[in-house]
Amino acid sequence: MRAKSFALGSTLDLRLLPAALVTWSITLAGLHGGWPTAAVLSCATLLLLPMAWRFGRGRAWRNGVLAVLIISSAAATGIAVRTHAVAAHPLRSAARQAEQAELRGTLVESPRPLQGASYGARRAQDRSVARLRLDSVEVDDRRTLVGGQVLLLAPTEQWGALTAGQQVTVHGKVLPPRNGELLVAAVATYEAPEGVSPAPSWQRAAEDLREGLRETSRTMLGPAAAGLLPGLVVGDTGKLPPEVVEQFNTAGLTHLTAVSGSNLAIVCGAVLLVLRLIGAGPAVSAVGAALAMIGFVVLAGPEPSVLRAAVMGSIGLLALVLGRERSALPILSASVVGLLLLAPGLATAAGFALSVAATAGLIVLAPVWADALHSRGLPVGVAEALAIPAAAHLLTAPLVAAVSGEVSVVAVLANLLAGPVVGPATVLGVCATLLAPVSGTLASALVWLAGPELEWVLAVARHSAAVPGASFDWPSGAGGGLLLAVLALMLLVVLRGRISRMVLAAVVLLFVVVVIPVRHRVAPWPVPGWTVVACDVGQGDGLVLATGRPHEAVVIDTGPDPVLMSDCLQRLEIRRIPLLLLTHLHADHVSGAPAVLSGRAVGALAVGSLREPAWAFREVTAAARANRVPVMRLSAGQRVRWPGLVLDVLGPRGELARTRSSEDANDASLVVKATTPHGRILLTGDVELPGQGELLDSRANLRAEVLKVPHHGSRYTTPRFLAAVRPRLAVVSVGAGNSYGHPSPLVLGELTRMGTRVLRTDQSGDVAIVQDEQGRRAVERGDPVRPEN
Repeated sequence: MRAKSFALGSTLDLRLLPAALVTWSITLAGLHGGWPTAAVLSCATLLLLPMAWRFGRGRAWRNGVLAVLIISSAAATGIAVRTHAVAAHPLRSAARQAEQAELRGTLVESPRPLQGASYGARRAQDRSVARLRLDSVEVDDRRTLVGGQVLLLAPTEQWGALTAGQQVTVHGKVLPPRNGELLVAAVATYEAPEGVSPAPSWQRAAEDLREGLRETSRTMLGPAAAGLLPGLVVGDTGKLPPEVVEQFNTAGLTHLTAVSGSNLAIVCGAVLLVLRLIGAGPAVSAVGAALAMIGFVVLAGPEPSVLRAAVMGSIGLLALVLGRERSALPILSASVVGLLLLAPGLATAAGFALSVAATAGLIVLAPVWADALHSRGLPVGVAEALAIPAAAHLLTAPLVAAVSGEVSVVAVLANLLAGPVVGPATVLGVCATLLAPVSGTLASALVWLAGPELEWVLAVARHSAAVPGASFDWPSGAGGGLLLAVLALMLLVVLRGRISRMVLAAVVLLFVVVVIPVRHRVAPWPVPGWTVVACDVGQGDGLVLATGRPHEAVVIDTGPDPVLMSDCLQRLEIRRIPLLLLTHLHADHVSGAPAVLSGRAVGALAVGSLREPAWAFREVTAAARANRVPVMRLSAGQRVRWPGLVLDVLGPRGELARTRSSEDANDASLVVKATTPHGRILLTGDVELPGQGELLDSRANLRAEVLKVPHHGSRYTTPRFLAAVRPRLAVVSVGAGNSYGHPSPLVLGELTRMGTRVLRTDQSGDVAIVQDEQGRRAVERGDPVRPEN
């Protein structure tokens, strides 16, 4: 089965492509439909075999259909057997009853801290996930030798240092797993592991190498670059600042920090180049590249994503060695079939789909487009530089949109600018990793040499993400991905005609030159003359107050998500922050602080008397030290002044100012009155009934035109306190769909009865308070953050 390529008329070998697509489809059906569905598909493919043999027309066509049916039957039978074993597993009945169990098994992967927003005294990173391959299970004092895998949810503090290959015993609650995964159960534990065996020697050696790279990077590079280098080398993004992660997402550069076939191709390609330069023959070069690949897998860790990347990287290397581009697509198809037969769970893994799509783009579209551009007069190097990121982005965009609900329009340009320096930085990082145990000086020198390349990539991501309209929202899930895939296919068809290409170029130019600028002028943000902005940071607080100087503002609290707070400051074009004030140390007010501290010039960090929870105080002060920002304490009676802003600290006073318990943190919130040229604003943190009562008893003047409603509109706000403030406008900083019942209808009703206009960030997005010729008004950005499913 052969097909014409889009541009040059050369043929592509598609003989194994149907087998790969059918195998993938059957595996997905079996994972989501269970073993009965897979068994039906297996029987159906077996019944079709005689019909294909008897009625097939043409030997080549018949053999192709038979091959597809045989492979499909094997896939359906295999997934039926596996899903039946999972459904009949002894832990399934325990999971349905949420029973306690003792499990003994081997970690398949190193525990990874959860990512996401944190709330109250807890943070998402306190919990880690990992897969555990079972050896035995004990439920109700009955021990059974079993197989299968479970998803482990465990405390990061006790489990974070473990690595793949260690045997552990875990006590926890057994829960049902998510649909579509070959897991027998999920296990939640709050206890430390028991009976921990030593990690395999090669795993310990690999972890020592990885830690050496991290330490050298921290010593020689800035925080962002130090987090990026381990990401480029081994996919370790644990120290990459959250705002940088978001910039990479918006710019379409996320794939750079994920272990993929490109990492392996860079490392092995460098080894091949060196071997060829010293005169090694094809056999020696192939062995050297293979050893480099094995070493890279050991270094990055033998986790499913790394093993998948090894297979995908092998495809590019094999095509390179053979010098046969047409061999690459059959090899890719065969690899997909083989991987899905051996590890069906990959069928639902987004990383697997992205790897396949990117590899397909590089071996199918990129050469064709590069030849077409070269035939129109572009130099070969320039043609390839344009074709490679464009092809990879086109085929991966539907998958990225399905996962993230976002489409980047700057990805091709960003990859074009960043691509040339990624290879050298990766090679330097790998060499530094290998040399660190031998010579710290040489390793440091190599990391220092990689610094400019890393800063260039970071600059590309930062400036690309800052482009107006750099990305736009798109329906997530399978439906959104399929819709974008159809549009991408239509785009490929359109690109075949000269006139249609010219029309498309004109439309893109019109959008960039006219639509985006007009949109930002009709609905400008930031709003001219804003005094205070309540950023939509989800279920938390993040407020920005203008100081009267251009591009400068005071920030009060930073919300639970560093990305959301950083985005808000970027939209407001804030470059200098003379004071970052944290009302109290609960996660929904301080988790965004590292992003604020690392992204701009910050004069000082201010906190109240409370130092709890201790983990939050440690993290905030560590981030301040890393960015050379002094930490100061504020207390009632102090005043801070700028040309267009005065802050008066009203509370806490008395016993609340001396509290040492994280449980009392809400009432220990710093309460601040901001005086601006356009009126007074009362900023209340999460102060509740005791704190409000103390403020009222202190006889402090609470009168203000604008009130930031305490504790996200919690019901623990008294009518007496609201009457003392008598605001004309109230802003509730609250997350959409939160599980706390915020804001309380009682509080909203009391404000409405007072004649106060109420605005909520969960309904309005960012809210700006502006003074204009008609008097004070609020402007809503109208793009609220929606909770993730």
